Amino acid sequence: MTESDRERPRLSRVVTRSGDRGETGLADGSRLPKQDVAIELLGELDELNARLGSLAVSLAGEPRLLKFVREQQQAIFDLGGFVAMGAMAETAQLPSLGNLETWLEAANGDLPPLREFILPGGSEAMARAHLARTGTRRVERLAWAWCRGDGCAGQGDGGAGQGDGCAGLATYLNRLSDAWFVFARLLDPGGEYTVYWRGASSERSPD
Repeated sequence: MTESDRERPRLSRVVTRSGDRGETGLADGSRLPKQDVAIELLGELDELNARLGSLAVSLAGEPRLLKFVREQQQAIFDLGGFVAMGAMAETAQLPSLGNLETWLEAANGDLPPLREFILPGGSEAMARAHLARTGTRRVERLAWAWCRGDGCAGQGDGGAGQGDGCAGLATYLNRLSDAWFVFARLLDPGGEYTVYWRGASSERSPD
């Protein structure tokens, strides 16, 4: 990319009116109805990125954790770009699953064993991390519906087997939802604000 390319505005108009008839265009020139699963998936990815932005603003004084959130915002944008490219998409556009798994393993290794289920909540940042987790799960479910429907059939494969890119997108989201659970625990390593599920056994009357 040249310096002039970097300086050229990427978006020259915000209002295009091209979607006023209930359709949205992909980068490959195809147009889809706005209720198509691919467009729904793009919208859910956008909402998830907004959730991550909300999480980010609650992380004052946590530069290491903030860095991870910002990296995942970039990754979510890349996932949306993969979907939006239509038949022009390539698996090389997808974020690195290996990097995410490395982070997840290291982060989880720093935490004590978990012996009970955790309720979403705790501090404000923890609650937002759990919203990111549930939002990621929702996007993942929609991604699998897209993968197994007609929407992914025309997706480019960048040299991989057909459908590998679609499955890679959904798999990344699956791993990312696990990461947000661990992320919420990292925000409270001592368990000061963590709320645990009582479990059925704790409600029994003593003998």
